[in-house]
Amino acid sequence: MYNLILLSIALAVILALAAFLFFYLVRFVDKDEELVIEGLTEQTIIHGPKAAFLPVLRKSIEVRKAVPLGAMEYCVIKNNLTGDKRVEVGPKLVFRKPYDEVLKNKFGLEKRKATSLKSNEYARLVDEQTGEVRVVRGQRGCLVPGPYEKYMDGDKVQAVDLRVFEYVKIQDRETGAIRTERGEQLVFLGPFEVLMEPKKNAIEVDESTAVLVRNKRSGQLSLVTEKMLFVPSNDEEVLEVRQLIKLADYEACIVRDKTGKDIFYFGTNEDQRSFFLPPHSELVALKWSRGRRRERRDLKITKLDLRPMYMSFEFNCRTNDNVELVLEGSFFWEITDLQAMVKFTNDTTGDICNHARSRFIELVSKVTLQEFMLQFNKIAEKVHQNDNSNFYDQRGVKIHSLEVTGYRCAESSTALILEEIIQETTNRMNRLQQQESENEIQLKQIRGDIEEEKARAELLQIQTDNSTARSKMEGLAEAERVKSFLVDLSNTFPDMNEAIKIGMWNTLRKEDALKAVSSGNAKLYFTPRDANLSIETHDHSSDSWEK
Repeated sequence: MYNLILLSIALAVILALAAFLFFYLVRFVDKDEELVIEGLTEQTIIHGPKAAFLPVLRKSIEVRKAVPLGAMEYCVIKNNLTGDKRVEVGPKLVFRKPYDEVLKNKFGLEKRKATSLKSNEYARLVDEQTGEVRVVRGQRGCLVPGPYEKYMDGDKVQAVDLRVFEYVKIQDRETGAIRTERGEQLVFLGPFEVLMEPKKNAIEVDESTAVLVRNKRSGQLSLVTEKMLFVPSNDEEVLEVRQLIKLADYEACIVRDKTGKDIFYFGTNEDQRSFFLPPHSELVALKWSRGRRRERRDLKITKLDLRPMYMSFEFNCRTNDNVELVLEGSFFWEITDLQAMVKFTNDTTGDICNHARSRFIELVSKVTLQEFMLQFNKIAEKVHQNDNSNFYDQRGVKIHSLEVTGYRCAESSTALILEEIIQETTNRMNRLQQQESENEIQLKQIRGDIEEEKARAELLQIQTDNSTARSKMEGLAEAERVKSFLVDLSNTFPDMNEAIKIGMWNTLRKEDALKAVSSGNAKLYFTPRDANLSIETHDHSSDSWEK
């Protein structure tokens, strides 16, 4: 019994020891795994699927997954023993070799995404070991850099797409050569090429546009005026696009050539009305003063207007009784000799105003404020017309008129007094104007009454003439009736005397009058004389009736 127990214990110990040795010395590796054995002196890797027997003496063991790569994935593996790198491209399972390490990208990932290039894309990769640059153009589905390659441009780059009116300049940094590519096309850069500038539009050279070009190889300037879609060559540089300078009949300009000589162009000359600025020439810009006091000299003039024009001014002067005035006015002037003007001044407006100010100061200082207020227009006329100097003629300008449009006192206290004087003068003028208006109204009324009375007199004369004519007609008609009555009565009763005939006529006329009155509401009264009535009384006694 005792021996049986010992045998059981020995068998259990043996089984336990066998199990321990089995799990210590045997590992089963799946097909997507690898077993890393760190021995005493070297590293060993066993790839699955496999049942591996482990050495008894070892530092450590590790079972790890192989790196699965898809169709568009890759990884970079570095051998830490030799320092070599290699690239594994999917799709596949990547099993590492002893001392291999999968390098991570900047995002901390072991698996990296391959680049897919379209037809208008390309990539430039530089080998950091050899310095060689590799250019890969689309179309390509899976672009994987080599173990020591990096993208020169950070990533894939889109080709330069040029339309028919576009161009681009490219420089090869290896040789220094410059080439110009024009559309229509896709432009891919070479290994050491860079864009000198973004793509540009070609220049449309026509009747109103020209191009100033410098040849960088010869250093010469040329002006291209031939009608075309201009694209500079490899050695040419576009300095300026020049527009056709057009001059109206009243305009002029000055061109300074390469020798410094000024050439004057006038719109009235047919061969100078339009032109391109030649090479090595420039438009002369005159710098004139501006502002009412000409305090800012920043007005640049390249085209001069030769028509007469107005120019306002404002400056201070002092009268003989020490009153400081601010004068406001305007010049009406024009340029008559452009060559003389350019010869003697570069600030025509400033010179005109400064000279006029000097003349005003000279003349105003000789009169009092009262005299100035009465004759300031005459003073302005003297400033212009009584100027015996040839100041304006020397500068090629002519002053047609000079007017003072307003003035005020520079000091506020004096200005108040002047304002009261002006107000009183204005009130007096208003009162005079009002009185003149009232007189004019009264005169109009009188003239109207006269015309009305004349019209009434003409009306009365016409009414009188009409009444007289009407009376004559009625009298003639009445006379004709009487004559006809008497003639007919004489023919009927030849023995009747004239008195009886006339009495009968009067009786008939009275009968007509009675008929006319009786037809209306009027009443007619006859005197006994007009009626020729007699009253008779017949008395009869009652006795005679009885008998």
